[in-house]
Amino acid sequence: METDYLKRCFGNCLSQALAEVAKVRPSDPIEYLGHWLYHYRKTVKAKEEESQRESQLKEEQGNSLKETAMTEMLNQEACQIQQKCEKCDKPLTSVASSTKKTTFIQENTKPLEKDALKQESLPGTSNMIPGMPQ
Repeated sequence: METDYLKRCFGNCLSQALAEVAKVRPSDPIEYLGHWLYHYRKTVKAKEEESQRESQLKEEQGNSLKETAMTEMLNQEACQIQQKCEKCDKPLTSVASSTKKTTFIQENTKPLEKDALKQESLPGTSNMIPGMPQ
């Protein structure tokens, strides 16, 4: 059971560390082993962070490519719609030039303005209509 814990926690790291201690034969092997393990963990963390950054960068690059493709597709659709509208506008302009002009006659709005003055106003507001003689 203890060996399972050591394998799970230290794995290949401990065997590498002990091999390095045996190869170097430092005057204080315990201190050397401690520094070696600390350095090993620091290196492993840096590699993990770099791997995460690379995967995130690849994901962002993929998203960027998808976004660029979508933008290009939208631009093409906009051009097609514009071309269709230009084709549709040509017959309309020739028809519009042959139609008669319609004139709008303004109705007398004085009775409507008087009705508006007769209505109750809200507190703090004036019954005056700007630009209208009293």
